[in-house]
Amino acid sequence: MERLLAMRLFARVVETGTLTKAAAGLRVPASSATKLLQSLEAELGVQLLERTTRRVTVTPAGAAYYDHVRRMLDDLDDVEAQLARGTQSPAGTLRVDTGGSVAAQLLIPAMPAFRERYPDIRLQIGVTDRNVDLTAEGVDCAIRSSADDPTLIARQIAELPWTLCASAAYVARRGRPTSAADLATHDIVGYFSAGTGRAAPLRLRGADATVRDHPCTCPVEVNESNAHAMSAWSGLGIVQTLRFQVGEGLASGALVELLPDLQPPPLPVYVVYPPNRRNNPRVRAFVEWIADDLPRRAAGTG
Repeated sequence: MERLLAMRLFARVVETGTLTKAAAGLRVPASSATKLLQSLEAELGVQLLERTTRRVTVTPAGAAYYDHVRRMLDDLDDVEAQLARGTQSPAGTLRVDTGGSVAAQLLIPAMPAFRERYPDIRLQIGVTDRNVDLTAEGVDCAIRSSADDPTLIARQIAELPWTLCASAAYVARRGRPTSAADLATHDIVGYFSAGTGRAAPLRLRGADATVRDHPCTCPVEVNESNAHAMSAWSGLGIVQTLRFQVGEGLASGALVELLPDLQPPPLPVYVVYPPNRRNNPRVRAFVEWIADDLPRRAAGTG
């Protein structure tokens, strides 16, 4: 049991970057934690961690050992959870991270049916527009619009179409643009990056079907997707956003779609997860579920 505790402690040190946090999370006194790690290294005959007064880093040998330990611990946790419940259904906690609009309009509405199918999975849904470090923060998987992190496994699960829209009241007051050039005389509500402070340009198809950035002056800018979509509803101006966020308004006529033929290709959506979660039953269940459900909801047929 002491060897198993040492392995769990080592894995948490790698994931959190500090011995203090890892020991606290496992309710192990700091002095005992240090001895456990030293004993583990002595038994293996290799140095797993490099310790300084400020932080702990993993050695190359420790990184290789971590990959095997993490898979073994995940499998052990799954087996124990299933035995405790007397069932072969996936069980235990599943942590999923995603952005605000996807959470509110696509993911959360799907969860009652998911819970009905997998009642033994306890969900923790983190809502943030930043790309969390899944391994360091103990997140099982995330829904993202990019698959550019080579350390994660990515599976594309949907494509989300774009739209340019404004409220019916705004169009009645300011008129309907008939070309990209007409947008120069309209109020555009921009979306700026919380990290850089820069607003993203409109992305529009040209006459040759090439998608180009279309710079514009934005009297109002926001940095959160739900607030950006709400700017169209409120009549602040023209917004380029994902269609699922404003589909209800477009269907009711409260919002008016503008220049539909100039919109860029749909935005791909991925579910991503660390390699050590590849065989996790909870992650497998969630990935298969969301790959089937999210495209229908994004298309308005869920």
